[in-house]
Amino acid sequence: MTDHRKTHPARNPLAQHLVRFGVLAAGVASVAAAAPAQASAPTTSPARSAVASDHTFTHADNLHHTQVKDSFTVRQFGRVNSADVRNQALAVSAGCSADAHCRSVAFSFQIVTLAGHPTHLNALNLSDAANQHCTGCQTLAGAYQFVVDTSKPIALRSDTQRKLADVHRRLDALARSAMPAADLKERVDALAAEVSGILHDAVAAAHTPETDGQPAVTVHRHMDGWPGH
Repeated sequence: MTDHRKTHPARNPLAQHLVRFGVLAAGVASVAAAAPAQASAPTTSPARSAVASDHTFTHADNLHHTQVKDSFTVRQFGRVNSADVRNQALAVSAGCSADAHCRSVAFSFQIVTLAGHPTHLNALNLSDAANQHCTGCQTLAGAYQFVVDTSKPIALRSDTQRKLADVHRRLDALARSAMPAADLKERVDALAAEVSGILHDAVAAAHTPETDGQPAVTVHRHMDGWPGH
């Protein structure tokens, strides 16, 4: 049987296509101050179109030397016939000096669950870190998009939600630390891999088979940072 599911080409050089569930590449941005994790309840309505857009933006300058923010969102869409999901992180450092350098960190985690085959899927994940006349500044932007795509709708159970919340708390603790950027990237990347494992276990617990050889969990990741990684 032909699989009509589509992942449209990236519309921006920063975008990456969805990749199969597996080991994440090293490198990640950090989080220092975070908004509470948001979790939507799975829908029980008939198949429909789903749209999700999550983003995080920070801007540090000589008046606000440290600006940090993260988003950690869980969206459960249930059965859909098409989905358009976007996740973005943008960090800017501008006009600081080596003696009073800036630190700008933006970090966005987006978790999406959906069901229904065939599903027309357009997934976009972006990050951008920009230094604008900013000597010695640290500017980090990281976007992670996790898509759980199953033939039948599943609901993330309370134990899964607790595990995800625990990962979010640990992200916050790492970001508030004085850990060098390179080490933060490695540590947070490991937490992102942990999220992938949690979601993979959730699918297995729901006894939902993978369809047409496609993995039920895919990960979309993009990192950008100054100094370079």
